[in-house]
Amino acid sequence: MKVLFVNKFFFPHGGAETVFFQERDMVQEAGYQVIDFSMKHEKNIPSDYADFFVDNVDYHGKHSIFDNIKVAVNFVHNQYACDQFEKLIKAERPDIVHFHNIYHQITPSVIKIAQKLGCKTVLTAHDYKSVCPNYSMLAAGENIELDWITGSNINLFKYQWQDGSWPRSVLLSLEALYHRTMKSYEALDAFIAPCEFMKSMILRQIPSANVDVIVNGIDASTTDIGNDGGYFLFCGRLTKEKGIVTLAQAHSQLMGNTPLKVLGTGPMLDHIKQHFDNVELLGFQTGDALTEIIKNAKAVIVPSEWNENCSMSVLEAMSYGKPVIGANIGGIPEQVLDGETGYLFNSGDADDLAAKMQLLADDEALVAAMGQKGRARLLEKYSLDAHKRDLIKLYQSLLAN
Repeated sequence: MKVLFVNKFFFPHGGAETVFFQERDMVQEAGYQVIDFSMKHEKNIPSDYADFFVDNVDYHGKHSIFDNIKVAVNFVHNQYACDQFEKLIKAERPDIVHFHNIYHQITPSVIKIAQKLGCKTVLTAHDYKSVCPNYSMLAAGENIELDWITGSNINLFKYQWQDGSWPRSVLLSLEALYHRTMKSYEALDAFIAPCEFMKSMILRQIPSANVDVIVNGIDASTTDIGNDGGYFLFCGRLTKEKGIVTLAQAHSQLMGNTPLKVLGTGPMLDHIKQHFDNVELLGFQTGDALTEIIKNAKAVIVPSEWNENCSMSVLEAMSYGKPVIGANIGGIPEQVLDGETGYLFNSGDADDLAAKMQLLADDEALVAAMGQKGRARLLEKYSLDAHKRDLIKLYQSLLAN
């Protein structure tokens, strides 16, 4: 079997790339040949196929008026990427093409190239881009109504989808309209959804889609159950939709002196500094320092106010035997068993979150019991071995058909 992996970044960049490189390694370890297609970048890891990669595109840079028109066209449909992609497929003849994060720099137009050349096609939905123009299902920082992403294409133009900017919003809407009209995603043989909620969103927009749920995984052989260091922990970008303000408000209501440590940076950093003196802001951490902070937390809080997919923060916490208090939104309720491996609370409700935090602040035995159940659940459902098994099974089923 030859598998062509497609992702616009070919270096560690975010959660999508974590899964992308995990799966690439899995397929190689299973004895199959791996082929790469991506974007050129100085941070790229080496690849035998780098000569086929598309030129680096920075959509946040400054361009002339002429370049802006050209950039806008390529944002929707990158013909150069299609040409390079076709050359690679004709040269290597892969059996399966597995798409990951392809939007904007590569564009979904390449899906039909793979279909035309007889490859089986799979796309992992790391975000909501295939059903919502701006990835996140947020408009002006608030969760969208689900009927905004269905029905008439006019709905794409009725809301400011991106950063409150009409030019960006219109471009994203045109992109979505183009690929809906071209039926780019209908050319896929299968979607991979990391959670049931994501599957339901894909089917809401593309009812004919073949969607397999394959949850994300973590290598638990490199982790173990940590200690209860007596503090709650948040890991993530400090933005409104991540729920950091709600968490800080909840923490301020706790009785006792259980600290809240926050890992990460972002636009809400100054707001937290100014209004919540008791929050310990640790900034961006990596390596052993990051590991020790997570490993010794009492519990990890995931207070999201947007529809998380299969949260890696939840899985990392479970791998170290940490209870998780998570918002009852998106894919989080599929990961956290309420009352067993942690607690769920009403997203955006600081009072409800504070009540759940207080339960763990007051009961060390409960913390330990929930943490052990969480790690056991991780080993059973979210291991890399299970992920590899399900992925290879999907590939083989596609080829059999």
